[in-house]
Amino acid sequence: MRFTTLTLAAVFAAGIAQADAVAPGDVKFNEGAVEQSLTGMPGNAEEGFKIYASKQLGNCVACHEISSVDAQFPGDVGPMLDGAGERWTEAQLRGILVNSKMTFEGTVMPSYYRVDGFTRPGKVYTGKAADDSFGPLLSAQQIEDVVAYLSTLKDS
Repeated sequence: MRFTTLTLAAVFAAGIAQADAVAPGDVKFNEGAVEQSLTGMPGNAEEGFKIYASKQLGNCVACHEISSVDAQFPGDVGPMLDGAGERWTEAQLRGILVNSKMTFEGTVMPSYYRVDGFTRPGKVYTGKAADDSFGPLLSAQQIEDVVAYLSTLKDS
């Protein structure tokens, strides 16, 4: 009985935390940075690493290398992430992940927490309406997790 009560309490608390997440359209930028946490909760660096390394999630490893990470095919399209926690603040890292175009004009990096303002190939190439209802590539908590991980990457 006690296990069930604790489990339900944890699920309920997680639901509240996610319900309080800043919606993609409500994110406030300040010169590309996003000062406010998207969840109001700290990120989990271990989960952030998993997102960085997973092809099914962030797939950051496809474009960014971290010298301490033994990846089979690390990309070199984006900058090395060694020292990212010293080069950028948490707010800047969050802004880059949410919508990289706000910091780096013309970048090919995906905007992981953006859901509008895209030109749909179906509309451009076929004239048929494409489905405009889709969610962000990463959840608010996943963004916070990646920010937490990248913040641990220090040169010294």
